[in-house]
Amino acid sequence: MSEAKISYSPRARAWQAFKENRLALFALRFTGVLVLIALLADFLAYNKPIVASYQGEVIWPIFRDYWEALTGRPQWPGPLRVADWRVLPVDWALWPPVRYSPEELDLRNAPAVGPFDEQITRSTAERHWLGTDNLGRDLLAGLIHGTRISLSVGLVSVGISAILGILLGALAGYFGDNTLQVSRASLIFGIPGLFLGLYYGFYLRRYALGEALGESFFSFLGSLGTSLLVAAIVTTLFWLPSRLLKKTPWGAKPLYLWIDISISRLIEIMISLPTTLLIFTIAAIAKPSLFLVMAVIGLTSWTGIARFMRGEMLKVRQLDFIQAARALGYSDLRIIFVHALPNAFAPVLVSIAFGIASAILVESGLSFLGIGVPPETVTWGSLLASARSATGAWWLAIFPGLAIFLVVTLFNILGEGIRDAIDPKLQQR
Repeated sequence: MSEAKISYSPRARAWQAFKENRLALFALRFTGVLVLIALLADFLAYNKPIVASYQGEVIWPIFRDYWEALTGRPQWPGPLRVADWRVLPVDWALWPPVRYSPEELDLRNAPAVGPFDEQITRSTAERHWLGTDNLGRDLLAGLIHGTRISLSVGLVSVGISAILGILLGALAGYFGDNTLQVSRASLIFGIPGLFLGLYYGFYLRRYALGEALGESFFSFLGSLGTSLLVAAIVTTLFWLPSRLLKKTPWGAKPLYLWIDISISRLIEIMISLPTTLLIFTIAAIAKPSLFLVMAVIGLTSWTGIARFMRGEMLKVRQLDFIQAARALGYSDLRIIFVHALPNAFAPVLVSIAFGIASAILVESGLSFLGIGVPPETVTWGSLLASARSATGAWWLAIFPGLAIFLVVTLFNILGEGIRDAIDPKLQQR
């Protein structure tokens, strides 16, 4: 490599090292393909055409279904709502490659017809290319739409754990136990107020949160916003009397907040809990919901990210540019989020990549056991579980199992590639 092509930027060196790892680069590109499959799942496997002409009118069935699901208002006239588009006398139609929805039952090819077995179909285009399960559901359609579910669970649950882990780890590493000071009055009224806020905002509204979680993700966001607002109002109202107490010498005395030791003990408590058993318990007693699975996995898997971030923040806060930012009078929040986090975030990417693989594996295990995920939702784990009652249906075990193995392996390879790329020892080669 010539001198002109050498970059001294750490990010550029890390990206160059990552690109030289062909296996990791292939994993990144294949992950992009899986993301496209997840985004375009309805255009790859659906029981309605993408666009069709019916009685001289051009109709976009998939987009109509999207709009109906988004608004809740019916978009189809009576006959077309229950019509089988595969036998509807359309003028012309552009179909997805797979003409079945994942939940659709084809009783003519049930139970468990293999990909090489004789199938009862009206045309070759309607053939079940990877066979059907015990209920006659198309396996290929289930795998395509299961990609969306698996990636959604992995990304959303790791997003939750990343937000918690990065925030708590950054606070613990940056402030420590002898940096952040508050008045005695604020501490006396603030801590009870915080617990009361959590009690009124979340504990008393736990059933409302659970019902919203079972309805939809947006319903849960609205209910969560209400809980946060209630908690903030109660905490603030309980904290207001501290302003009077702070005017006295006793109440104005500053005290250090033991942030690091408190968060570290919380991490140790979470690590000591049997996470898998906790997930099984919560998922078993609550209403089955895919969003509940995401939330439970995210809320129980943030400790590794928090420990990574805490260690990096302990190292970064001693660097010269952080000391210079403090000397310039920047606020602690600005230093943490603008200056410290971008320089401490790289090792966390490794934990995030491995966390996505772990979350997908946990969701597949829950679906395999029939816990947490609604029974009508087709996932890779539920497809794999259907092989238990059809011992001769080898395709129900091989294809879903191969999909789970492939995706988990890809994210593990991606995590190892990121880890090797950001290793300073390897960058000095």
